[in-house]
Amino acid sequence: MKNHNLTSDFSPREILVSRHRVADGLHSVWITLNNPREMNSYTSEMVKEIILAIREASNDRAAVAVVLTGAGSSAFCAGGNTREYAELYAGRPNEYRQYMRLFNDMVTAILHCDKPVICRVNGLRVGGGQEIGMACDFSIASDLALFSQAGPKHGSAPDGGSTDFLPLYVGAERAMYSATLCQTWSAHRFYWLGGLTQIVPALRVDGQWFANPLVVTDRLMDEYGRMIIGEPKSGPAREEAKALLARGSVDLSLLDDAVDDLIQKLLHTMPDCLIKTIESVRKHKLEHWDRNRESNRAWLSLNMMTEANAGFRAFHYGTKQQREVDFVKLRQRLAEGAAWSEELIEEVAPWLAPKVNV
Repeated sequence: MKNHNLTSDFSPREILVSRHRVADGLHSVWITLNNPREMNSYTSEMVKEIILAIREASNDRAAVAVVLTGAGSSAFCAGGNTREYAELYAGRPNEYRQYMRLFNDMVTAILHCDKPVICRVNGLRVGGGQEIGMACDFSIASDLALFSQAGPKHGSAPDGGSTDFLPLYVGAERAMYSATLCQTWSAHRFYWLGGLTQIVPALRVDGQWFANPLVVTDRLMDEYGRMIIGEPKSGPAREEAKALLARGSVDLSLLDDAVDDLIQKLLHTMPDCLIKTIESVRKHKLEHWDRNRESNRAWLSLNMMTEANAGFRAFHYGTKQQREVDFVKLRQRLAEGAAWSEELIEEVAPWLAPKVNV
């Protein structure tokens, strides 16, 4: 049979690709983002490898499904690598435009895969991580995972898929709130809103499983009649939750069991009917993605001269307590007619390292 892979000698260095037995002669292909020191944020090289890995998995005749996940137990993916953004792409729109071609191709590769794609959410899923996660067909998450956007807080717009996909998952109003204000949702909240296939406990204390103790896990109303499932606890309840969390450990075995169970269910379907059904449901995402991705790529590239130039560098060079520009001062200076320049960026983020284009 003909080999339809893009390269004959693909050997990834920044991601992990493995095969897990499903039945005799059949397996699932696991693609693991392997950058845990940087919350599995994807570098340019990782994006290239993800594209090739998904294409190979798509062509793998013995593959039942593809699993996209992250290394470790803290993060699935925190999005694009801010070190690269700050050091290589800030102030260089033509370079970022080429990078965004790779990013767009990564999302498209997921949406075009000839196998079901499962996002195994082992932790934080933020920014571009949220976008590639929503491009997948299914998402099964640890209930300790968190989900959010980062764009308007850090100098970008969530136009790598979230503005296309998020309204389909949670509706226009909630998508607007999340995308603009970068609101963080717990796994319980996102599941209740319709964003996840399944959530499972990951906290184990003294041999027993506990749902995420930091959030409300029941469908409760507050005193104003607002549904608060998945909302953070406060006061003494939160302190008790932190103490319980500190006593336990993160165990992702139930997450793996849930992923394996879904793959077994997919195994027991007609393969061509399955992928045709998946392709038909994907069209709702692709309709928006194909319409917007090229114009979004152009805007995101040009934005590297202004707000992204400031925001990405502020995040990368700042401290854990100070990773955002002074939003009020920025708006004040722009209202006064200030032009974008290194001087303006230094005003709104004075701790930044000097910009050096190479």
